[in-house]
Amino acid sequence: MDDTGKPRLLDQVRQAIRLRHYSPRTEEAYIGWIRRFILFHGKRHPAEMSAEETNAFLSDLASAKHVSASTQIQALCALMFLYKDVLGQKTEWIDVAVRPQRPSRLPVVLTREEVRRVLGQMNGAPRLAVALLYGAGLRLFECLELRVKDMDFGGGEILIRDGKGRKDRVTMLPIAVREQLLEHLNAVRAIHRRDLGQGAGSVTMPDAMARKYPNACREWGWQWVFPASGYYYDHETQVERRHHLHESVIQKAMKDAVRRAGI
Repeated sequence: MDDTGKPRLLDQVRQAIRLRHYSPRTEEAYIGWIRRFILFHGKRHPAEMSAEETNAFLSDLASAKHVSASTQIQALCALMFLYKDVLGQKTEWIDVAVRPQRPSRLPVVLTREEVRRVLGQMNGAPRLAVALLYGAGLRLFECLELRVKDMDFGGGEILIRDGKGRKDRVTMLPIAVREQLLEHLNAVRAIHRRDLGQGAGSVTMPDAMARKYPNACREWGWQWVFPASGYYYDHETQVERRHHLHESVIQKAMKDAVRRAGI
């Protein structure tokens, strides 16, 4: 709380983001950019600033920090959210702010042989995750946030929940990884049973599911397909939980495999 008894600005931003059910990653990114914007201008309150200060901040990102166009656009989106949805100001002046253009680039596409070479340099959960990224057309976080109940082996499908744009979709479950995935889930289930025996075994639940079904967080169907190797302490609920694999685990394994494959 500030001196007037109102929530501090960044707490107001968090409340506005969560009210709109934005992802935790979006919340983290927006909070970070708004904090940097305030510090850039000597801790002035954003209500005292407008187009001139916004353009100065965005220009500094491009000229001094050498950030990419997509990063600069994300910073602009964070500031637009701050002024429109938190401070309740009209944003016509933001609409005329510098809007960087994303350069048109051709995507890097591996051949099938190159994919086989990369996968040949990987093993364990990272290899299986990357095979799903390739075979099922998943984004990295779509893959890591898969729950056991999202895998339909009978129908050969994978249900993606809260994908890009918070939309659900269905994609195919590649036949090539079906048996390996079943073996992987058997190993994960053994870990889950051990966790339950130790009084743990819970995962985070989406939206209000934790209140509606307080015991569902320990059910097998809600467990992560790719659980982390250790626990973390949830300060909000004061419970030790097992999260899914961190994205850096897959990214590092992929980078190392590409290097070893000589691509």
